[in-house]
Amino acid sequence: MSSLLKVESVSKTYKTGQKVLKVFESMSFELDKGEFLAITGVSGVGKSTLLNLVGLLDRPDSGDIELKGVKYSSLSEDEKSKFRNKHLGFVFQFHHLLPEFTVIENIAMPFLIGGGDFKEGLKKAKILAEAVGLGERLEHFPSMLSGGEQQRVAVARAIVNNPDLLLMDEPTGNLDPKTGKMVIDYVFRLRELYNLSCIIVTHNIEIARRCDKIFSMETLECTDV
Repeated sequence: MSSLLKVESVSKTYKTGQKVLKVFESMSFELDKGEFLAITGVSGVGKSTLLNLVGLLDRPDSGDIELKGVKYSSLSEDEKSKFRNKHLGFVFQFHHLLPEFTVIENIAMPFLIGGGDFKEGLKKAKILAEAVGLGERLEHFPSMLSGGEQQRVAVARAIVNNPDLLLMDEPTGNLDPKTGKMVIDYVFRLRELYNLSCIIVTHNIEIARRCDKIFSMETLECTDV
């Protein structure tokens, strides 16, 4: 089976004054279609940085990342934006819903931004809202929802374009354990329905254990320039 995602000898550093912060060096791993990978490690170790690289929100100092056979280094900035919208879905610790739009509109937004038909977008959004248990909340605004419900909207929104890879950065970090488990239960239910592939950054060992692979990141290294 050919890999969906290949991270090939990726390195990333940041300069802060006279210090060089080496986030990671020559990192490599692969992910197959339908697999879930958990990225764990202490706060500040570079988990979100890695997710940003995979999500085309940042670029590595060296190495390359390939999704569905497309090398990120081959894409122009405009192509990166289009590729991101079509092939990647994002869920962050905070839901980042648009407060002036309803549940169904929020879910449909990435599809509409990508040029999709309005009626088709609402149809897809309704199906996804029902899949995350919010079929009765379609016309509600984010302020009318609980934290867990808002995050479920964010999950549905992230997969409305049928992305090849879902990226989740501490998706339950702002929720209580019971609510967080409910959100993750819905994610794994969607996995079965849509054959999702996913990378989850998490401190929650129970979430990590539900994934097919666990990638534990080590402490950052800081050196003088």
